[in-house]
Amino acid sequence: MAPFTKPEAALKQAEGLVSVGQAHAALQSLTEMFSSKKFRSAPLAVLEPILLRFIELCVDLRKGRTAKEGLMQYKNIAQNSNVGSIEVVIQKFLQLADAKVQEAQEKADRAVAVDVDDLEASETPESILLGAVSGDQSKDRTDRALVTPWLKFLWESYRTSLETLKNNARLEAIYQQVAQQAFRFCLKYQRKVEFRRLCETLRLHLANVAKYAHQTHAINLSEPETLQHHLDTRFAQLNTSVELELWQEAFRSVEDIHNLLTMAKKTPRPAMMANYYQHLTKIFLMSGNSLYHAAAWGRYYAIVTSIGGKSNEEMSRLAGQVLVSALAVPVGQQSEGEGRGKTTRLAALLGLTKAPTRAGLLKDALSRDVLRLSPEPIKILYNLLEVSFDPLTLCASTAPMLATLCASDTPYTGYRPLLTRALLSRLLAQLSQIYSTLKLSALVDLVKPLDGFGAEQIEAYLMGCARRCELRIRVDHASGTIAFADEAFTHVDDSSPVLTSAQEAVVQPSASDVVRTRLSTLAYALHDALRVIELPPETDFEALQNAKFGELVAAANAERHALALRRAIVARRRELLSELSVRKEKEEASRRAEMSRVKKEMDERKEKEEARRRELERARKEIESIRTEETKKLAQDLIKRSGLKVSVDDMEDLSKDRLMRLQVEQIEKEKRDMSERLRVVAKRVDHIERAYRKEERPLLAQDYAEQQAVDLATFEALQKARIENSLVAHAEALAAKKRLSRMLSDFSSYKSTIMAARQEQYQKKLAAAQEKIQEEKEKRISALIAKKEAERLAREEAEAAARAAEEERQRQEAAAGERRGRGSQEA
Repeated sequence: MAPFTKPEAALKQAEGLVSVGQAHAALQSLTEMFSSKKFRSAPLAVLEPILLRFIELCVDLRKGRTAKEGLMQYKNIAQNSNVGSIEVVIQKFLQLADAKVQEAQEKADRAVAVDVDDLEASETPESILLGAVSGDQSKDRTDRALVTPWLKFLWESYRTSLETLKNNARLEAIYQQVAQQAFRFCLKYQRKVEFRRLCETLRLHLANVAKYAHQTHAINLSEPETLQHHLDTRFAQLNTSVELELWQEAFRSVEDIHNLLTMAKKTPRPAMMANYYQHLTKIFLMSGNSLYHAAAWGRYYAIVTSIGGKSNEEMSRLAGQVLVSALAVPVGQQSEGEGRGKTTRLAALLGLTKAPTRAGLLKDALSRDVLRLSPEPIKILYNLLEVSFDPLTLCASTAPMLATLCASDTPYTGYRPLLTRALLSRLLAQLSQIYSTLKLSALVDLVKPLDGFGAEQIEAYLMGCARRCELRIRVDHASGTIAFADEAFTHVDDSSPVLTSAQEAVVQPSASDVVRTRLSTLAYALHDALRVIELPPETDFEALQNAKFGELVAAANAERHALALRRAIVARRRELLSELSVRKEKEEASRRAEMSRVKKEMDERKEKEEARRRELERARKEIESIRTEETKKLAQDLIKRSGLKVSVDDMEDLSKDRLMRLQVEQIEKEKRDMSERLRVVAKRVDHIERAYRKEERPLLAQDYAEQQAVDLATFEALQKARIENSLVAHAEALAAKKRLSRMLSDFSSYKSTIMAARQEQYQKKLAAAQEKIQEEKEKRISALIAKKEAERLAREEAEAAARAAEEERQRQEAAAGERRGRGSQEA
């Protein structure tokens, strides 16, 4: 295709090609324009319509990669001058792709509706056979053929838009908007795989923010507005993952939100955090983590209480949810046996400094007046599980309450298995306070009111409790009993689940508690006895009173000092807040000044663009006049060459596109005339062929009988020849066998001779190898003996040298002693 001179000419040329049905050529011409220098230097007012037409062609032809390249080129040109133009182009791109999907769905629905020939017949033989082969329904096949390609293109459009808009602060708003549109696309069409890929793409873009921090329009997450945009998108991602029931992706979205919240300088909105904790409750419930599920409900209730605006009925339902979730935590459960790092991470997601406990959750719930607001069945359940102590009738009295509370039409349906486990753990904790051993059959009878718990399930639960250190218990299968271990000298950590569950409802102290507290109990008893036996003197009593009064005065002074310090801290915080507000006002004023300056620059730029537009309009009129003259010349040439019937008087209203369209219409008319003539000829040929076949029909039976006779004679001849050949081959084979049998004895004797010679060679080689092995062994033994002898001689020489050195040292010491003795005598 010839290169163009101006972008406007390329657009006109593309429109002309589209009008004659050459959409691919039109798209190619616009694609070639993007690589030219004139495209980069052209004003946006000229480029925007060109790009919109380019996007329409890409969508019509499903050219996603071509559209991506064009959008990238246009973004590089327009991101510094007019961000709104990029937004218009991206939205147009997505709207066209979405419209194509809707159109494909309507076509698929119409195809399925029209495809039925007999409305009374449920299935046709063709549909039965096709369904048996493919396993798909008719609508599924139609959707795969018509809708799926456009769905794939729409998904590629969202990915292309996000890749185009990423890592640019000026395009951040439209980027987040497109991301939320992509979430709605995944939710509308239930595209779970694409949703996972979309979340990974967003995480990758966020991770690359630091990589592109040196760019001109880099994203700064320290800005509150930008961070809020990202939080809104992550919350939309969390909502979509919950609605799609992608719980693993929902948990990763929660982690993304938590990471962004840690970067935020100001506290997020309470409504946003309430949504955050509400989704966390669903995630933990689906994962079976009842402890953190109850903790999430507690956090949600605290935020909702602080916000207010709920009716009494809603608060009662919410309070019941909080209390039921806390009661559903098994007794003694701490953190489900997780690692320290995972426990810390889960607690951080809930805004907690340490891992929650069942007792702490219940205490926090009661402190928030949850019990009073809860419905009456939940209050009864709380009294049965936490207040009363009757293990023999606990399951019988609680089972009907669970059946009513966890019915299918109540919001507590999913808590039935969790409450059952919590009830079983409470029963075992109470039984361990009363019995040391218990028949397994008696425990099965106690648990019988609970559905789904037999002897095997109870034993599996007991083993799980022992493995998680929730109970110290042993199962004796020989006697059919279970024993609650109560060893006096076993060290139990204060934070262990066993001690925590034992401290919740203690009827009598265990042996280990008695041994552990024996010395402290004895110390208290001796102290009380000494106070009774030896009363302090009056003076000592007064001194003690004075000392206590002095301590009280010191404590009051310390508290007064702490109060003054607290007041000073509060005053300092107020000063800092006032300074911060003043600073924010200054920043706001500077931002407004900057915005006014930017607005002024934009107004000036608009005036310049308006002047440029007027100049372009004048140039366009000149071009139109020139194009009119060229059109007249072209019309005259077409009249001469192709006989186009155009009046010279109407040339003022014609353009090149109109002339080409007229020429195409004339060519189409000639094609229709030719096709009509061909149809008449084809009909005549068809009649002749039918006459031929009608004449040859009586002769077909005679020809068939002749062919049968010829085929029978041919078969008999071939059969006879095959039998004769087989007889001849058999005779030749018998003759060959008789001839070869005479040399069998010679072959056997020759074979035995060769085998004997090879056996003799093998024995010789074996003897030589044995002899060589023996020689190598002797060499190795001799070398080892010589080595040990050399080592022994070296060791003896070393020992002799050491003895000589020791004797020399002793001799020198003796000589030195004699010299010192003589010197002392002389002195």
